[in-house]
Amino acid sequence: MVAKLDEKVAIITGASSGIGEATAIALAAEGAKVVIAARRGDRLEALAKRIESSGGQALPIVTDITDETQANNLIHKANAELGRVDILVNNAGVALTGNIDGGNTSDWRRMFDVNVFGLLYATHAVLPIFKAQGSGHIVNISSVAGRIARAGVGIYNATKWGVNAISESLRQEVLQDNIRVTIIEPGLVETEINNHVTDPVAKKNVEARIKAIAPLQSEDIARAIAYAVTQPPHVNVNEILIRPTQQER
Repeated sequence: MVAKLDEKVAIITGASSGIGEATAIALAAEGAKVVIAARRGDRLEALAKRIESSGGQALPIVTDITDETQANNLIHKANAELGRVDILVNNAGVALTGNIDGGNTSDWRRMFDVNVFGLLYATHAVLPIFKAQGSGHIVNISSVAGRIARAGVGIYNATKWGVNAISESLRQEVLQDNIRVTIIEPGLVETEINNHVTDPVAKKNVEARIKAIAPLQSEDIARAIAYAVTQPPHVNVNEILIRPTQQER
């Protein structure tokens, strides 16, 4: 039986942990050759070995997605070494939440650099490849925070609202080129991203929410991504909003 993504090439950013790691494993299980990108090379090497030990193929490329040159190199190296690119999962992201009043402006810049500009750099680099081959699929990891603004989350909200706006605009731009665009919008997920919060009040709030409800796991999101990218070519799953059962908003 032929796997649904047999001979397809998928690039996943932020693949050293969490949703990115789980997505790489899920897409490799569907037959894709996965290009895994992140800053932590040791994590990437370990993931590549895990995928290959299960019969998959993985190409690790150490990348800081906020550096446009490195983002371009990621896309072009993947295309050169594997002969094509079919899927780009823009997963790399940070959630450095905290109040705007008295907020850490370095955290603000970091969120926009990773969540918005990193996504744009990779997307900008892959589009000529997709257009030349007449197909491609971009999956952007957004958040329920891209729909609902909350006190203490405003700047993160802004980056994810930006992801949603970019994604829908791009979908309309490239649909005639047979390029699909999907937004995945998770609610609360238990991943390392929650450990990056520097504001003590915001960190306490995140920890309390995780204890209060059963959060999503990275594998839950990976299954949603796999579902979207394995649909027939004429089907574009535009958005998947996925919350824990007990999350109110």
